[in-house]
Amino acid sequence: MHLVYDLIIRDGRIIDGAGNPWYKGNVAVSRGRIEAIGKLDGAEAKMIIDARGLVVAPGFIDAHSHSDSSTLIYRQMESTVMQGITTVVAGQCGSSIAPVNPDLVEEMEKRWADWLPPEIEFKITWTTFDEYLNEGEKDGLGANIAHLVGHGAVRIASMGYEAREPTQSELEHMRELVREAMEAGAYGLSSGLIYPPGIFAETNELIELAKVAAKYGGVYDSHIRDEGLNLLRSVEEAITIGEKAGLPVQISHHKASNKEVWGKSADTLAMIDEARNRGVDVTVDQYPYRAGATSLVTLLPPWAHDGGREKLLERLNDPELREKIKSDIEEGIPGWENFAGDLGWEKIYVTSVKTDENKPVEGKNLAEINEMRGDPDVFTSLFNLLLEEDGAAGMVIFSMDEGDIRRIMSSPYHMVGTDAGSTAPTGFMRRGKPHPRHYGTYPKILGRYVREEGVLSIEQAVRKMTSMPAQRFGILDRGVLRPGMWADITIFNPDTVIDRATYQDPHQFPEGIEYVIVNGQITVDSGKYTQALAGRILRKRRQKKS
Repeated sequence: MHLVYDLIIRDGRIIDGAGNPWYKGNVAVSRGRIEAIGKLDGAEAKMIIDARGLVVAPGFIDAHSHSDSSTLIYRQMESTVMQGITTVVAGQCGSSIAPVNPDLVEEMEKRWADWLPPEIEFKITWTTFDEYLNEGEKDGLGANIAHLVGHGAVRIASMGYEAREPTQSELEHMRELVREAMEAGAYGLSSGLIYPPGIFAETNELIELAKVAAKYGGVYDSHIRDEGLNLLRSVEEAITIGEKAGLPVQISHHKASNKEVWGKSADTLAMIDEARNRGVDVTVDQYPYRAGATSLVTLLPPWAHDGGREKLLERLNDPELREKIKSDIEEGIPGWENFAGDLGWEKIYVTSVKTDENKPVEGKNLAEINEMRGDPDVFTSLFNLLLEEDGAAGMVIFSMDEGDIRRIMSSPYHMVGTDAGSTAPTGFMRRGKPHPRHYGTYPKILGRYVREEGVLSIEQAVRKMTSMPAQRFGILDRGVLRPGMWADITIFNPDTVIDRATYQDPHQFPEGIEYVIVNGQITVDSGKYTQALAGRILRKRRQKKS
């Protein structure tokens, strides 16, 4: 019988994702999977892609994504697939959208709506993790999504935003919620220990919940407690959680985020090396930029977040408490990552607001905003801006050194992640001035750090973007080019690939990503998005240990 494949990618430079040297060959795809790789002389296909001069690689896997904040209302995931990403690992930093306490649905809808366009109505119709994944499966997606269950979501569902230890019954309820999520197909447990309510959790609480994820072969993925002055202690805490709970540790967007600790990545990598030598499986992910990004309310001290957003806003309206917040930022609190006090107002830029009146502050740092507003001091500008925006404003923080970025990137324990959600340069998803990592993470590494600077070989970079995150999270049928694997494939021009997004003009697609194939369907064709929705919700195979 004469075989006709659905697709053949001809004469490309194949980089298989496993770290092997490139070789010339053809890739055949049928029924969504890779059928054959090699010369394929005489083979025919319904569609041919001429990949001469191009690299054919596995689809990139984003080890740290926040696309779950937008995909239920924007399934195209355009900024994701246009940089070659075919699978994302979402539910990061403790902030999954499930589980949800039925009594807190309205509050959670408002919380997640903070990160969506104001004209979009966001409705939560689920409470369990399984129900949430079912909702995601109802329609297609631009890319595949593997979900983590967030410690913050679990804590809110059990005890709200209270700044205290859980009772034994609350802790058992949290264990049950993690258990349900893992049985539904979550790939592990995430934490965000600079955000409420994760900031209120002690190490032992995290160990107990991580033990549940460990029984199902999951990972513990953490935005650690402090990436600045307390960096080493925070890395040690993450390692301790993994060691005592008996599961792999993934340190999110690893960095040395303060001039006082620039160069300390050498120490953190040595700590990871030592932990691995004694049998603790620790790896990291990273985005290749000197600035981070998060919510503007993160500038406020931990106690200000006790009880949730409404309580925080009430405190900002209290003159006496405003003075206490000001004092804590100026003087610091032991163990708290104090961005404004440690880095300075000139390093903090507002990226997004909801009100039209405050749109002029987007792209300006807080010192500039204070001058624009004419307030008595920058604290007044910050507090009033947060009140006017109902707490829903984003920021970019310049805090890192290129030496640490290169050192971490060169580490054998490093893989790539965007720390970004999906967005688009047009339509209702174009909002504010988001961090350029939303559009440029993978092309920047391939263009700047591989081609221009030689920090990594192209094979090393592709491995850190594909098989390494697939192995870390247990996504076993993607991440390498092999017959039988799902046909997630990215084809790029190694001579032209580069990011174009900037901090002041971020809504720009990269160059050089020529084709992206998701589950066998062409999603980017000659550099243009096809509107295909071939992505799926991925569920981790159950492998509960006794």
